[in-house]
Amino acid sequence: MIEIKVPELAESITEGTVATWLKQPGDQVEKGEAIVELETDKVNIEVPADEAGVLEEQLAGEGDTVQVGDVIARLGSGSGGGTAVATKTKTENATETKTEAPTEKKTESVEEGKKVEKREEHVASPGKGPIATPAARKLAREKGIDLSAVQTNDPMGRINVHDVSKHEDKPAVKEQKPAASTPQPAASGKEEERIKMTRRRQTIANRLVEVQQTAAMLTTFNEVDMSAVMALRKRRQEKFVKDNDVKLGFMSFFTKAAVAALKRMPYLNAEIQGNEIVLKKYYDIGIAVSAPDGLVVPVVREADRKNFGEIEKDILHLADKARNNKLGLSDLTGGTFTITNGGVFGSLLSTPILNGPQVAILGMHSIQLRPVAIDADTMENRPMMYVALSYDHRIVDGREAVTFLKHIKDMIEDPEQLLFEA
Repeated sequence: MIEIKVPELAESITEGTVATWLKQPGDQVEKGEAIVELETDKVNIEVPADEAGVLEEQLAGEGDTVQVGDVIARLGSGSGGGTAVATKTKTENATETKTEAPTEKKTESVEEGKKVEKREEHVASPGKGPIATPAARKLAREKGIDLSAVQTNDPMGRINVHDVSKHEDKPAVKEQKPAASTPQPAASGKEEERIKMTRRRQTIANRLVEVQQTAAMLTTFNEVDMSAVMALRKRRQEKFVKDNDVKLGFMSFFTKAAVAALKRMPYLNAEIQGNEIVLKKYYDIGIAVSAPDGLVVPVVREADRKNFGEIEKDILHLADKARNNKLGLSDLTGGTFTITNGGVFGSLLSTPILNGPQVAILGMHSIQLRPVAIDADTMENRPMMYVALSYDHRIVDGREAVTFLKHIKDMIEDPEQLLFEA
């Protein structure tokens, strides 16, 4: 029997949540093949099998919290075919204790002249509904799907998240929402719905509150005329795509401008450790990306040493990993400065929150045509963007913050300057 344990996740992470079982009892598992996906505070991690075998037991259900080193599954030798029996989750055991115990039926068969006793389990719970993992029940409630209509290949007949998702994708007559999933009236008589926060959303919430409680955060603003960058992108886009197989976006301009400004204002590329200021001599720029479970900040490493094409490729690759929950811990740790672009969602102006332990974050916003005074007698409509810099006033003074943002403005309005930045 081979035990599948929760691996070491990261230095500061000691537990996770079972997000999805990728293999079900009775399934054949190859060496190195992922069996289960765990959700941690930062990323989702797939746990592979060290040896080939058949998944015989799942010792934790989807939604259960597990610790590093816990045994969460067992593999047996042989080939698959649905003969393995799943171990009940804690939730199901409690349910069956209150209802009816499983009945056992013994059958006998003869293989190569030997009498072999087979054991089958059937859950006798008439009227109690189908067996499903906690995560599957939650998804079904959210989608208004009747679990009794969902088909599963699980040997025990247990429905998982994949079964519910597959059922939802099937063209069918609209399901009637079960009464149990109807939002219950609150004390005021108005309907409410309670949704448990994911582990990652809880972590994001805690860290945002922690930053605001521990840092002396302040924000300064400016506006940038985007005419020159937009004209440059229009002229060079076709060749840029041909040379780099990726589009030239605004983020690479702001990343290069941020690196140049950080070199001039080094206290914005730092962090506080106790009573010391740690000035970073490298430029690993975090790019905030919207992911299914909330905002994440993957890091473009050594941005000062990369050209526009390399930065755009890194951003595209990291954003794709974020949307598919494939980011690793190495993608998210060690950033020195962060850029966030609320403009992609239509934000005109905002005050971004620091991404601790960093001491500064640059916020980009929507580009809008606004009348701009060219001189005392002339007005023109120009594509303008508000930019914001939030900073930790404990080590960054207002003069430094304002000057930093002015450098960003100057380089974006005259992007040729970026060609001469070391």
